[in-house]
Amino acid sequence: MTARGTMTTVPCVTFTRTLPGPVEKVWAHITDTRLLPAWFGDNSTIEPRQGGRVSLMGGHIRGTVTQWQPPKKLVYTWNVFGPDDAADAVSAFPESYPTFELEARGSGVALTFTHFPILERFVPQNAMGWHTMLDIIEAVVRTGKSEERRVYTQKNAALYGVDLNALQR
Repeated sequence: MTARGTMTTVPCVTFTRTLPGPVEKVWAHITDTRLLPAWFGDNSTIEPRQGGRVSLMGGHIRGTVTQWQPPKKLVYTWNVFGPDDAADAVSAFPESYPTFELEARGSGVALTFTHFPILERFVPQNAMGWHTMLDIIEAVVRTGKSEERRVYTQKNAALYGVDLNALQR
């Protein structure tokens, strides 16, 4: 036994995208409850304040905003729940932290997204999912519309080697 701490690393997914500005427009797409359904599905809300409630995909994902720094940084907890889990249920999965950071760069916006920790068995599926969501955000910010989610999901499933008929649980 030793008094020294043990150093470890955790699986993490990070993406960087350059989107057209202004930064406030990109911020709105990742935080505005009216715009969330385009990429997170119906019944998705983020209460716009530190300590605010997060409920995504009809409550499948629940959390709390831990950093609210408009229009630069959004961090919230990510807890996965089943459709029949009570409001006070404890997730069977470890809590994780999606982080969106925005930086104005000329007429564009650098969006850096990080999600950690991720259970090892979920890394490809997690990367596929976030890649899909970021593709939708990018399409909507660039053109005002996107393809159906399944188009991006199928493309990204192939990219990450994810079998959509045998998703990890």
